Amino acid sequence: MPVIIPADSVGLVSPQTLHIDTPITLDCGRTLASYDLVYETYGKLNTDKSNAVLICHALSGDHHAAGYHDMDDKKPGWWDTAIGPGKAIDTNYFFVVSLNNLGGCKGSTGPTSINPETGKIYGPDFPIVTVSDWVESQSVLADHLAIQQWAAVVGGSLGGMQAMQWAISQPERLRHALIIAAAPKLSAQNIAFNEVARTAIKSDPDFHDGHYTAHNTLPRHGLGLARMLGHITYLSDVAMGEKFGRALRNDTINYGYDVDFQIESYLRYQSENFVDRFDANTYLLMTKALDYFDPAKEFNDDLTATMAQIKAKCLVVSFSTDWRFSPERSNEIVNAMLNAGTDVTYAEIEAHQGHDAFLMSIGRYIDIFQTYMQKIAAEDGDS
Repeated sequence: MPVIIPADSVGLVSPQTLHIDTPITLDCGRTLASYDLVYETYGKLNTDKSNAVLICHALSGDHHAAGYHDMDDKKPGWWDTAIGPGKAIDTNYFFVVSLNNLGGCKGSTGPTSINPETGKIYGPDFPIVTVSDWVESQSVLADHLAIQQWAAVVGGSLGGMQAMQWAISQPERLRHALIIAAAPKLSAQNIAFNEVARTAIKSDPDFHDGHYTAHNTLPRHGLGLARMLGHITYLSDVAMGEKFGRALRNDTINYGYDVDFQIESYLRYQSENFVDRFDANTYLLMTKALDYFDPAKEFNDDLTATMAQIKAKCLVVSFSTDWRFSPERSNEIVNAMLNAGTDVTYAEIEAHQGHDAFLMSIGRYIDIFQTYMQKIAAEDGDS
């Protein structure tokens, strides 16, 4: 049945591809002679190009942040709760740009792309990219769109880290940074979770050292385990308890090792769905980008000195039950910003949903988000 598009949706949207022939030298020391970035836009760019907002995606996200690609879509883009007419990021005023990061698997150049030097799929030979590399490539996209300065750069989780990096390394090119459910760098525990996920993928007999495409196979089991582990960390104990509790799948215990509980069934469904839409080498790459993020490293591990580079006004948001990127990690960011004299607003949202709360329509969160974006619109005015 065709989807009924809500009035507050951006409607039907089409991805665009920017081919870039200017080489990019990555933090790892390797250079890409050319690359593609796939992106979508929502709303209209005003005459002085002052109303543009960049959306940065998290680990498994992509360019499709809002709206529908066709009338048969079962659900809209991944941040449709926040982007659209009258929503927090109001497309009646803002021109919104959302891209699939370099190294992604949804059209931008990455491990699933053809290596022009060999004529074969990059696979594991695609270079490691960092958050700084993403900001550099995103700035090339901004140049292509003739956007000299973003009204705001916005992201949650790994996307929030990109917004932070933008404010640090390209301070003149944004007026506001919205850093949601993020951290100044990963904790040892978070790196450990990522390593277990990578090990699950690499241990799959069908992984073939990353050259699974050449063997006409996929490391489905390993990637599925990685997704199950990740999904557990995105939810809180309260959220899992409210959604599933100890409910049985078939109202009876099987006294075996197959699925008994609804939560087991849910995790298996999530893993099976994920392996059909995401690439294993890309998952490895994205988790490494998370691990390597540490902007203070360039400033002698002084987070205050790091934040002193920022000229943008900032909104930092955390969620009470997010144990992956806890409020304490956001407080590290905020305290360093305050010590550096950065203009920062902070909100900790009481929410039982865990890390995934940043994607959800939670009343106080959306109210704060929308109020802040309305303040940007009021400050800038429409040209």
